[in-house]
Amino acid sequence: MDLTQGTTQEKINRSKKTMMWFAMISMAMVFAGLTSAYVVSKTRKDWATDLVFPNAFVYSILVIIASSATFYMVKKAIENDKRGLATILLLSTLALGIVFVVLQFEGFEDIMSQGYHFTGPTSNIVSTFMFIIVVTHLAHIVGGLLVLLVVIYNHFKQKYKVGQTLGLELGAMYWHFVDFLWVYLFLFLYFVR
Repeated sequence: MDLTQGTTQEKINRSKKTMMWFAMISMAMVFAGLTSAYVVSKTRKDWATDLVFPNAFVYSILVIIASSATFYMVKKAIENDKRGLATILLLSTLALGIVFVVLQFEGFEDIMSQGYHFTGPTSNIVSTFMFIIVVTHLAHIVGGLLVLLVVIYNHFKQKYKVGQTLGLELGAMYWHFVDFLWVYLFLFLYFVR
């Protein structure tokens, strides 16, 4: 496909999707650096091996996958002119995103109740790395929630119709990316200890 072909709007849409890909690749590189530093630091003598992985993090992976599924179904609902269903799915995605954030904080509380803190005399390198990685991901989730709020607002303004779903598609790309990212981070933190 020749990227210089098409209407002006098609070219603008392609450029916006390309920019989203660049943003996602940049974010992936941040997490690649953090997880690489984690692996290198595993050789330290003060590496804690008795830290129990929080159950809240386990539940959060199920919640984030469910949120990705509901967001995926939104475009299908709009394409089938089922605006009511699209509304329910968007609000469900938002609710699941909020539940995910709550579960992350419960996971932090669990880590601290085990005696591991993120800074100070009771911290260690494992808990500090977990904190940095998870909080960095949480910042991206908060960005995703803001994007989701914009998508919901535009949905209520009826900006999305068959063939006019660019904003929805960009929001979904970002949301699915941060969801996939959490699956990767979860598996990484769970198995690389």
